[in-house]
Amino acid sequence: MADRWLLDSTRRAKAALIDTTMPNWARVGDALIGGRDNFEADRKAVRMLAAAAPVVGAIPAAARAFRQRVVRYLVAEAGIRQFLDVGTSLAMSGNTHEVAQSLAPDCRVVYIDDDPMVLAHARAQLASAPDGPVAALDANPKDPAAILAAAAETLDLGRPVAIMLMATLSFVLDDATASRILRSLAGAATAGSHVALYHQASDLDPAMSVAAGRWNAMSVRRVTLRSRAQLTGLLSGLDPVPPGLVPVTEWRPAPDDPRFERLVPVYGAVARKP
Repeated sequence: MADRWLLDSTRRAKAALIDTTMPNWARVGDALIGGRDNFEADRKAVRMLAAAAPVVGAIPAAARAFRQRVVRYLVAEAGIRQFLDVGTSLAMSGNTHEVAQSLAPDCRVVYIDDDPMVLAHARAQLASAPDGPVAALDANPKDPAAILAAAAETLDLGRPVAIMLMATLSFVLDDATASRILRSLAGAATAGSHVALYHQASDLDPAMSVAAGRWNAMSVRRVTLRSRAQLTGLLSGLDPVPPGLVPVTEWRPAPDDPRFERLVPVYGAVARKP
C-alpha cells in the first residue's frame, strides 16, 4: 500500500510540472493531426514550423503509416511478439499495441517515456488484451539501463523483441550518444530481435533545417536532423530489412497509405540483430 501511495504521489508531482506556456513536441504532433490535447503555445509552434517548412504538416501522417507497416511486418513476417516502444506520442489510436494485437493478441508491448502528459494520456487510453499485456512506463528515453529495467517487468528479453525508436534519436544531439543508446538497447536483446526507427532527415529538404532551428530557439528539448550516411552508421552491425534505409513513404508502401504531394523528409528503417 505504501509503495502504491508513493508511486501515485510521484505521478501527481510530475503531472504538476506540465508547462503549458512552452511548446511540447508530443503536443505539437497532436496539434499537427488536428488533436485536442494541445495548448496555444503548441499551436503557435505549429504555425511557425509550417511557415518555415510546409512539409512539416505531412510528417505525423507519414510517420504513423510507416509505424503501422513496420509493426505489421514484424508480427506477420518476422514473428515478433514483443515490442519496446521508446518515446511514444499522445495519439494512441492505431499505435503499436493496437496494430500488433490485431494480428496476434498475445503480443506484449511496453511504451517508455518520461513526459508526464504523454504518460497520463497513455495510461488513460491503453487497454491490454487478455493474453498480451501493455504497459506505459516512466523512464528516460536516453537512459538504456532504466529503459531495460522497466521493460523487464513485462517483456522477456531472452526472446526476440522489436525496439521501436520512432523519432526518439532526433532528440539526441550527439551522434556518439545516439549510437550508445541504440547499441545498448540492441545489445541487451537476443538474436532475431529488430530495431525500427524513423528520423527527420538533414539531406532531403533544406527547409527542414530552418524549421529545426526555429524549434530549437523556442524549446528546451532540442531536435537534430541526420543524413542518410549518419543513420546508416548508427545501424551498423545490424542486418537491414529490404528496402533498407529510405524515406518513410518508400518503406514497403501499402495501397491504403496516405498520399503526399511532396517527399516527406523523414528516413525510416528496420534492421535485424544477427
